[in-house]
Amino acid sequence: MTQPISALTIVPPGRALTGRVVLPGSKSITNRMLLIAALARGTSRLTGALKSDDTIHMAAALRQLGVTVEEPDATSFIVSASGALQPSPSPLFLGNAGTAMRFLTAAAATIRGTTVLDGDAHMRKRPIAPLVDALNRMGVSAEAPSGCPPVQVRGEGLPGGRVVVDAGLSSQYVSALLIAAACADGPVEIALAGGGIGARGYIDLTLAAMTTFGGRVTPIGDTGWQVSPTGYHATDAMVEPDASAATYLWAAEVLTGGQIDIGLSPERFSQPDAKAQALIAAFPHMHERIDGSQMQDAVPTLAVLAAFNSQPVRFTGIANLRVKECDRIRALSTELNRIRSGLAEEQGDDLLVHGDPGLAGQTLPTAIETYADHRIAMAFALAGLKIGGIRILDPGCVAKTYPAYWDALTSLGVPLVPDE
Repeated sequence: MTQPISALTIVPPGRALTGRVVLPGSKSITNRMLLIAALARGTSRLTGALKSDDTIHMAAALRQLGVTVEEPDATSFIVSASGALQPSPSPLFLGNAGTAMRFLTAAAATIRGTTVLDGDAHMRKRPIAPLVDALNRMGVSAEAPSGCPPVQVRGEGLPGGRVVVDAGLSSQYVSALLIAAACADGPVEIALAGGGIGARGYIDLTLAAMTTFGGRVTPIGDTGWQVSPTGYHATDAMVEPDASAATYLWAAEVLTGGQIDIGLSPERFSQPDAKAQALIAAFPHMHERIDGSQMQDAVPTLAVLAAFNSQPVRFTGIANLRVKECDRIRALSTELNRIRSGLAEEQGDDLLVHGDPGLAGQTLPTAIETYADHRIAMAFALAGLKIGGIRILDPGCVAKTYPAYWDALTSLGVPLVPDE
């Protein structure tokens, strides 16, 4: 899809979906590597990278901070840096890119000067206070008066020492501190408040990216890390395909009885959302209780799939979904019930989906509100593979992480009808 459209109706293909789809690069890995390469001295080449709204915001912000970021082709970045970010006279605008906002907030502490970080209306509702509080405890002057962006950081270099961070809302707070800590004035020990963390698998992605660029991190038990002040060295790195994007194709496969080649088996992904494939493969007999804490971005996919399951599915461990691009628990419940009343319900921070295989084959004209959330749009498109009349509002919001999503469905033979 190249022209902006207000809505897109999914026409059930009525057959098994087969074919090959080239996945985009991982957003999570791309944005980690972009920042780390910008903190390194020398020139790094990232291949297989994602070009989407989130990574474009990160690259633009790095250019404002004195880094040269070239884009020689559709899946590569060449990053040339001096090993230190420079002050930006104007605020960094990061849209609704959570990784860019959180990671750059911590990295701004290494800049000798004042950095203002802001985003769109959605970003201004996303909490960042735990990260700001952690920076202040380290001796960095940082403030976010509303508890959400905009953020102002007055950097004089990141001190060494020990800091405790509350990662209950997001593991990105920990990742942000870990990445920046390699450029601190001394060793930094990072510990979790209460031992709680949103998604530990994403911490592992951060540690792997840091190691690739010469960072040195030593675990301290299960809830802490010590980061050596090594800085980073430039290197060439390959970005893994996006596992969260893969979940939509795995789900499309089981919903239609098809076979879609994405070029990579589930066990070869390092991203935590790849664990969702085993749950998807159990369809239409998905387990009655699914802990989504360690595969949070896969929950929308799993929840829409559960609507066609042979038994109800309760999703637990997903409280963090309330502070994503939108309140995804509320969005999933609301839009599933828009398809058919009583299909889902919120129970505290759990989501209960009452599976009904009889939905398949029905025509239930429904306009799906996407809340400017790419994952809501992509997940509910799956419902349209089996139910007639599913209409996705604001389909262009998928550009946040998977700009070619609708083209991928079309290539598999899914008819899509844009609003005239």
